[in-house]
Amino acid sequence: MTAQTSITTVSAYAAPSAKAPLERTTIPRRPVGESDVLIDIKYAGICHSDIHQARDGWGEGIFPMVPGHEIAGVVTEVGSAVTKFAVGDRVGVGCMVDSCRECENCKAGLEQYCVKGNVPTYNGLGKDGEPTYGGYSSHVVVDEAFTVRIPDGLSLDVAAPLLCAGITTYSPLHRWNAGPGKKVAVVGLGGLGHMGVKIAHAMGAEVTVLSQSLRKKDDGLKMGADHYYATSDEATFEQLAGSFDVILSTVSAPLPLDKYLGLLRSEGAFVNVGAPEEPVSLNLFSVIGGGKTLAGSMIGGIQETQEMLDFCAEHGLGSEIELIDADQINEAYERVLASDVRYRFVIDAATI
Repeated sequence: MTAQTSITTVSAYAAPSAKAPLERTTIPRRPVGESDVLIDIKYAGICHSDIHQARDGWGEGIFPMVPGHEIAGVVTEVGSAVTKFAVGDRVGVGCMVDSCRECENCKAGLEQYCVKGNVPTYNGLGKDGEPTYGGYSSHVVVDEAFTVRIPDGLSLDVAAPLLCAGITTYSPLHRWNAGPGKKVAVVGLGGLGHMGVKIAHAMGAEVTVLSQSLRKKDDGLKMGADHYYATSDEATFEQLAGSFDVILSTVSAPLPLDKYLGLLRSEGAFVNVGAPEEPVSLNLFSVIGGGKTLAGSMIGGIQETQEMLDFCAEHGLGSEIELIDADQINEAYERVLASDVRYRFVIDAATI
């Protein structure tokens, strides 16, 4: 342990109000408590959900807002009771920084589904009632229980997006037993989708990408997809009817669910991890016929997140990234909305 830090404010990029451009500022960070670690943030990924929240797409946000829940860095201080980490360790922080730790879900390692609500890394309120601020900053203080270790086999820049994009795709693929003998389709080849392809392939599944066009086909095949189809071609839905055990939808636009459910085998599952701002419609006969499952999945628990990182290190899986300086964040947001990124923007925190 080192002496308690004197850091009380740190540099950050924040949206001062909904839909406002992000700007450089300073934010408070709590003193390092006995179970906390202080992390010198090296890289922070830009997730589409950052844009949704900074622009009030999912409801009223807490401003000023410092987005960022794909955090990779190095421990620079530990509290007196910390046992998991030491100064110099390479660590990550994902989409949540606390939970009640007492409910059935928390005890089962499903902190993301905490009955009382988990504490999000940003745009939330901590147990102290203070707003949480995310990874678009130079440092963050996090309880060791919500911090994970980044294996040496992963460089920090490509590991950062795994803290959301990696676990968001790994968890449902693991839950629905993607593996040898299973046919998995990934809808969308973006920040989430490209990790879904890599992970499903590494699990041993036969992987198909379903994308609006064939523009990224070469990329998808290099990442491990066995097949690639354009959903703008109606023949795709006829040709692939009844083909898949699992369909993982990573897109944030509302889809014609009945058409996609028709691509499942009997008792197959269509799992949503992309979260459109608009409601979607469904004819229930699309799930009743064939005993199909329409499901959702939200990140993963802390233990599963560590398992995902270890799996990615074992298989040499990192995110495909475009490294940017902090003063390019607003431009990056517009490019994400225009689908002009291959495949995840990552902020070099040294530029914040």
